[in-house]
Amino acid sequence: MCELLGMNANVPTDICFSFSGLLQRGGNTGPHRDGWGIVFYNDNGYQIFKESLSSSTSLLAKMLPTMSIKSKCIISHVRQANVGEVNLENTHPFVRELFGFHCSFAHNGQLKGYDKLLTGSYYPVGSTDSEFVFCHLLNKLKNNFKKMPKNYSLLARLLYNSLTSVEAFGVSNVLMTINSYTFAYCSNNLYWITRKHPFGQASLIDDDIEIDFKSETKTGDVVSIIATKPLTDNESWNKMTPGQMLVFFNGKIVYNFLKND
Repeated sequence: MCELLGMNANVPTDICFSFSGLLQRGGNTGPHRDGWGIVFYNDNGYQIFKESLSSSTSLLAKMLPTMSIKSKCIISHVRQANVGEVNLENTHPFVRELFGFHCSFAHNGQLKGYDKLLTGSYYPVGSTDSEFVFCHLLNKLKNNFKKMPKNYSLLARLLYNSLTSVEAFGVSNVLMTINSYTFAYCSNNLYWITRKHPFGQASLIDDDIEIDFKSETKTGDVVSIIATKPLTDNESWNKMTPGQMLVFFNGKIVYNFLKND
């Protein structure tokens, strides 16, 4: 399995604190040593950093927290390879274009028989089940909409229905970003926390780092973090229900999908 990390905020925010904790799970406090990656969104552009190396020993990964790159939308991933070789093309997150927007995708789980899914004009570059599913989802969206819908609830509903169908092939926890929206789908294990005024202190589980968010934020800031497992030991994280999808925008939950709703 792998581990996911996502951030969605209403103002450009750095993810140095949470990312530092995730890096340790990539080969130090966790077994996910087969690659790491992170994508930052800035308006219509993005920056992505990936390596098919252990994040806990990567010089590049250790350098990123010192750069304090700020973004409203971020997805990161540390990989424990199950399907596909350990190489750069199989390293998450994956980024593709849809309706003139860059979409990113990271996946935790293992699927069998997924090659039955249709990908249309989207072709995987690597050999992972994860990228194949990403291509399938993009194909679904492209076939059902001629352009990006103004009502994102329609896109979110189709994406949710598609993700629940993918579960027929196995465990599939997903983080996906489209145009500053973050879609978090829980197959069996995903947590989230929203930080807002009044901000407090937090300490990482996997590293000896503590932060006082009061000194790093303003009163109106809202920041949500989504992770495979809680990253801090002195905050109350919310566990998602299997089969649930949350959609975040400007740091807040704007859509909440559950099976049988």
